[in-house]
Amino acid sequence: MSKREAQRERPRVAVFKFASCDGCQLSILNLEDDLLALGQALDIAHFPEASSDMKPGPYDIALVEGSITTAEDAHRILAVRQQAKVLITIGACATAGGIQALRNWADVEAFKQAVYPSPEYIQSLSTSTPISEHIHVDFELWGCPIDKNQLLRVITDLVVGVQPRLPGDSVCLECKRRGHVCVLVAKGIPCLGPVTRTGCGAICPGMGRDCYGCFGPSEGERKGPGLPPNTVSLATRFHRELQLIPVEVVRRFRGINGSVSPFRTESEAWEKKT
Repeated sequence: MSKREAQRERPRVAVFKFASCDGCQLSILNLEDDLLALGQALDIAHFPEASSDMKPGPYDIALVEGSITTAEDAHRILAVRQQAKVLITIGACATAGGIQALRNWADVEAFKQAVYPSPEYIQSLSTSTPISEHIHVDFELWGCPIDKNQLLRVITDLVVGVQPRLPGDSVCLECKRRGHVCVLVAKGIPCLGPVTRTGCGAICPGMGRDCYGCFGPSEGERKGPGLPPNTVSLATRFHRELQLIPVEVVRRFRGINGSVSPFRTESEAWEKKT
């Protein structure tokens, strides 16, 4: 078998970027030695962050970072979907709209007028939306940024023909597994861990800090089994026991993944109390 024939048999992978900071793509590069091993099993055909040698589709696996914030991107993502057998969104921007989804509650045109000397040249949508609102998504990897080891497991499962299983438990369970002291109970810090999915390894609580909800809501309200995260109870505790005023409660839920339900629903409920 020739080298060219061998390359054709390897699954072809492409990485695409939309509105984002590139942090999740950097997480791919941070696989380091594991990335070299993946390069032996995969044909990384399109990855502008890593190489200028970009090959056209179709692709077996497409990794998509970033949210849709322009009409051009809304059109481009359709072409990406047509070229990919399996499409995986990576990171909070792609799965939930990201921090830039704060524009969804703001007057974007007013911001343009205030920031840019020639706002007529800025062509952007009034909203930042996740990829799943525009096309079918096969798998979602949450996080800001994603966990590189979780990405490695998902890609490895796909290569060997195993259905990937992504965690949907709350960060609280991860804290228990690792023996971390609960910062909400012990320190009175407004931690979003009870309603946030695990996947990060409970990094912030492990450092004595509160969870910011980087990995989005725990399963239940989306595709997974179980009950939806009880944001109502947690927000009430923030207010009554930790003395957060309503606008502070809004800010806790309206962050990196603030545009995804139920975080969005909870923040809007408390916004009415401000």
